[in-house]
Amino acid sequence: MLLATAEESEVADDKLRVASEVLDTTSMYPPPLLALLSWAAGYYHHPIGEVLPLGLSPGERRGKPQRQLGEAGVALTERGRGLAPGAPHRAPQQARLVSLLEAGPLSLSELAAHGISRTVVKALIERELASPCEVHAEQDWRLRSAPLEPNSAQQNAINAISTAAGGFSVHLLYGVTGSGKTEVYLQSIAFCLTRGEQALILLPEIALTPQTLSRFESRFAAPVVTLHSGMGGAERDRAWAAARQGSAAIILGTRSAVFVPLKKLGLLIIDEEHDTAFVQQDGLRYSARDVAIKRGQLEQCPVVLGSATPSLESWHNAERGRYRRHTLPCRAGSGVLPRQQLIDVSGLELSAGLSRELVRRIDSTLQAGHQVMVFLNRRGFAAALMCHDCGWSSDCPDCDARMTLHKTPSGLHCHHCGRRAELPRQCPDCGSGRLVGAGLGTQQTEAFLQERFSTFPVIRVDSDNMTGREAMSQLVQRVLQGDPVLMIGTQMLSKGHHFPHVTLVAVVDADALLFSPDFRGEERLLQLLTQVSGRAGREATPGEVLIQTRHPQHPLIQQLEAPYDSALPLLLSQRSKAGLPPEGALAVIRCDSENRQEGMTFLSELKRSQIVDPDYQMIGPIPAAMARRKNRYRTQLVVAARGRAKLSTIVTSLVAVAESTRHSHRLKWFVDVDPYESL
Repeated sequence: MLLATAEESEVADDKLRVASEVLDTTSMYPPPLLALLSWAAGYYHHPIGEVLPLGLSPGERRGKPQRQLGEAGVALTERGRGLAPGAPHRAPQQARLVSLLEAGPLSLSELAAHGISRTVVKALIERELASPCEVHAEQDWRLRSAPLEPNSAQQNAINAISTAAGGFSVHLLYGVTGSGKTEVYLQSIAFCLTRGEQALILLPEIALTPQTLSRFESRFAAPVVTLHSGMGGAERDRAWAAARQGSAAIILGTRSAVFVPLKKLGLLIIDEEHDTAFVQQDGLRYSARDVAIKRGQLEQCPVVLGSATPSLESWHNAERGRYRRHTLPCRAGSGVLPRQQLIDVSGLELSAGLSRELVRRIDSTLQAGHQVMVFLNRRGFAAALMCHDCGWSSDCPDCDARMTLHKTPSGLHCHHCGRRAELPRQCPDCGSGRLVGAGLGTQQTEAFLQERFSTFPVIRVDSDNMTGREAMSQLVQRVLQGDPVLMIGTQMLSKGHHFPHVTLVAVVDADALLFSPDFRGEERLLQLLTQVSGRAGREATPGEVLIQTRHPQHPLIQQLEAPYDSALPLLLSQRSKAGLPPEGALAVIRCDSENRQEGMTFLSELKRSQIVDPDYQMIGPIPAAMARRKNRYRTQLVVAARGRAKLSTIVTSLVAVAESTRHSHRLKWFVDVDPYESL
């Protein structure tokens, strides 16, 4: 890829290579997209050569030409448009063709319908009166179904977003679960389409795409395409071409779709903007939400961040006036927020993690003909396998983690490196046959619920079970039928799904993130449990949420009964005092190596290369939260600065030193700006 030219090179002549062929005479990137990719490379301190391919389709990355979706056609040249009426006078068929083309380009099939042969077309081209072109069908971008009547809060948000068209602005749409954020999106998109512009909507998970796609296609008689990793290469190429050429009006995609080229971007929406699925954790480590905001600035279009549980970063920016906040305080239609009740399970007898009171309430809900959702954010049958006699546990030989016990399929599975092993028949250390599962997983709870509620369907929803491309879509269709059903699953169930017949949500273990060492742990706990609770009572029948905990008096557990935003001032204050985002700025230089000491030595050299400065501090080098993964040792150097400008300066200096420092090929390092992985 050619980014610039120079009269002279700093590289020696004998090391320069000669270009063998020019593949493209024009840039494959629209100017705003090239600016975005260049910005991402600089902001995240990643090689530009590895960033630019993100703006290409899978086929283009393999050297294939840009896919064209238009039909072969013909258009008048400038010379042809200057002909006198009735010319060419001695060729009536050619004159007729000129007359037809005066209204605009036509496809060969359209010309054939008018009785124009290809011989006539060829003759006009040879006389340089016409030239071949691609003809794209005119898009009829209109509503297929009438919009819902918005309430006053929704209407205010729609008006604010629509009137901001044609310029850059960021809108934080904070609405309680079920408040009608999607309707705000739909009506804002409708206004965008009337301007002849395209709308790009980013979703955190592939699983959300089918349900969202269905709503968009039922509302708009306009081409809607999807972009996500579950698509095949050819399918993805076609969607990419439709977006680039402007034939796709609406593009739905996961995080990588933030880099898709668009002919005329008019609106950018990030649904569930708080979700960590928008953060790429390998290669170019970026936040699709933050990149989308930068793209909105470059393309001069509004950006909408929607969530019932906004991130502290977005809330902080709204408080500072950088973003415009629109609040949807009530559920749309007849729905009301569910009632919440804490169940203190300290000292109680539990069956597969469930208390008797919880089992009783599940039973009464199913018997009443309603649906139940049981949330347990831990897949597998048990967290580990242990020996009852000597205490041996199923540690992963390649990671500082335990291998999880699975029953279907049977075996031990490390969820960090992917290693699998057969179940041992006896303890490897003492030979005892008394091996037991320790901890709880969705498979274990599923087995209990299937036995206890054998007359009702019990469906497990986790990444082990929802494996096919249509698995989640089929689940949604089944649940929407309204028959009593009991779902048990992980956070896959919490992300924006609309289950109108779920009236009871049960949280098995609310304490899972309560004492997390991650500085974002409290924020994530509140977001997760608020989102899970929001699946209940979304239609006319009131909902209820039962939360099991051993710490009912903990401030965060108590906070679950209050509005989500009431907890944010305290969390922001705590972050500010600690100099953590969003008040402070963070970056991490991470490395992994086959030898623990090699990584520590490498990062120590980087740290020593910098001068002492009160505007930043470096912590480490220290082992990562999981110090060994895939049999490689993980070490990190944390850089904390008061502002992003200072952070960028120090990281740029560290990267320069790292690139000039000799180290073994067994050591790999990378930069993580605004890290979301646990420190």
